[in-house]
Amino acid sequence: MALLPDSSTLAVLDYAGIAVFAATGALAAARRGQTIVTFAFFAAVTGVGGGTLRDLLLGAPVFWVREPRYIAICIAVAGLIWALGARRGGQAVLLWLDAVGLAAYAVAGAAKAADYGVPPLISVAMGVLTASFGGIVRDVLAGRPSVVLSREIYVSAAVLGAGLFVGFRLMGAAPDHAALVGVGGAFALRAGALALGWSLPSYAGPEADDGSSPAP
Repeated sequence: MALLPDSSTLAVLDYAGIAVFAATGALAAARRGQTIVTFAFFAAVTGVGGGTLRDLLLGAPVFWVREPRYIAICIAVAGLIWALGARRGGQAVLLWLDAVGLAAYAVAGAAKAADYGVPPLISVAMGVLTASFGGIVRDVLAGRPSVVLSREIYVSAAVLGAGLFVGFRLMGAAPDHAALVGVGGAFALRAGALALGWSLPSYAGPEADDGSSPAP
C-alpha cells in the first residue's frame, strides 16, 4: 500500500523540516561565533542530513542532489539568521525549532520510506532516522552534547509521530489527516518534555554512569 500519494500537507512538511532543521544548524554556528560559510555548512548538513541517510538506506536517489532548491533553502535560512543575528535565549529557540523539525521530518521520512514499499515497521524506523540524524550531526560538529543524549524525551517523540502516521494510513485515513495527527503527536510529546521535563525511566544498572543514563 502506497502511503504517500500526492499530498500538499506532506510536501509542506518536507520543506518545513528542511527549513527548521537548517535554522537550528545556523543557530548552532551562531553560538560558536562562526563565519557565514560555516553558517551555511551547518544549515545544509543539519537540514538534509537525516533525509540523506534515509535515501541511502532505501537505495533511493538522494533527494537534494537532483533538487537544488533544498540546498538553496538551507543557504537562504543561514543567510537570514546571519543577517538578523542570534537573539538572546538562542538555546531555547534552538530546542523548540528542533522540536518542530523533529515532528515534521518524522512523518515526512516515514511517508517517503513507505512509498518505496518497505514494511510499516521499517517506515517508522526511517522516519525516526530522518528526524534525528541531522540534529546528531549538528551537535557533533558544534561540539555540544547531543540532544539525543538528553534526559528529555526526543527519539520517542519521533517514534510516536512516525508510528501514528503509518498506523493511521494503514487504517485508511487520508494522508493529510494522518500527517497532521503524526506531527501533532510528536510535537506534543516533545513539547511536554521541554516544558515539563517528561522523560522515560533511565537504566540504573551497575554499568550506569552515576545513575545519569539518558532516556531518549
